[in-house]
Amino acid sequence: MEAMPKPDPTPRRRIANPHAWARYWRIMRWMTLLALACVVVALIYFKTGGSPVPVHMVIAASLGVFLTVMVGTGLMSLAFLSSGSGHDEDAADPFDERH
Repeated sequence: MEAMPKPDPTPRRRIANPHAWARYWRIMRWMTLLALACVVVALIYFKTGGSPVPVHMVIAASLGVFLTVMVGTGLMSLAFLSSGSGHDEDAADPFDERH
């Protein structure tokens, strides 16, 4: 007969240590600059393409490039924040035989 799995421990009140938050904001600042650089590269590509590009396509492409980079950055940064805060270690492994 299998033992019932233990529930996850109650999370700590503090979300993350200050160093993890500092790393999160540092990553977000650098990746915002990278996202803006990618938008500039896309605009240069449109300008040197030879044919005129409608303004709606320029706006849509610029927003699309910027938001795609920022959403990916935000999700990965939150994974790093979770790891740096210790929450990953607090979660119980249901397949761990030692408990």
